[in-house]
Amino acid sequence: MLEVEGLKYRYPDGHAALKGITFTIHDGEKVALAGANGSGKSTLLLHLAGALKVQEGRIAFRGDASQESLRRNIGLTFQEADDQILMPSVLEDVAFSLAAGGMPVKTAHERAMNILASLGIPHLSSRPPHKLSGGEKRIVSFAGILAAEPEMLALDEPSAGLDPRARRRVIEFLRNTHKTILLASHDLDMALDVCGRAIILHDGQVSAAGKLPELFMNRELLESNGLELPLRYS
Repeated sequence: MLEVEGLKYRYPDGHAALKGITFTIHDGEKVALAGANGSGKSTLLLHLAGALKVQEGRIAFRGDASQESLRRNIGLTFQEADDQILMPSVLEDVAFSLAAGGMPVKTAHERAMNILASLGIPHLSSRPPHKLSGGEKRIVSFAGILAAEPEMLALDEPSAGLDPRARRRVIEFLRNTHKTILLASHDLDMALDVCGRAIILHDGQVSAAGKLPELFMNRELLESNGLELPLRYS
């Protein structure tokens, strides 16, 4: 489904953020992407969503390596939810991509309400996004991506700012969805609840990859990559 081969990226200041990333994700897989700050996780996700142009290497979704294919098929939630919420109300924001794509506004709003309900936040539909808590904004940004119905989700720190109840709702949704997921997070316990496989990045390279939970039970491996054991194993 998704193939990443020899992906390299250097920022304008000369910093090499990605140094030859290679991996494959198959239909329906839920894969965790772990790594310390600065390991290249967010830069990689921006490439997968077509927000950054490939400088060297290749990314292909179902064999199509165009940026348009990535933008159309992979939905990205940013690490900062405020970067993704633009409209005056939560309902309008979640329905935005649908209405912009030509769907009648009434139908778009109905579908957006169904998504909000599935995430347990229909009561936020009329609220101005700027008055939401950080956790509420996180779930609303997630709902907006789901509305566009991408084939794959690329999630950058999806548990950031969530209270325990909201975190549990997101975990339950991700576990039950049939969508392919790449979940980038420091929350290794959430990754264990959702994913069956993990990729660990270190200094812009794939340092390790393997099945869960085994990979996240290896204290020495995690510590060598700037990570700590999940709470359930510590």
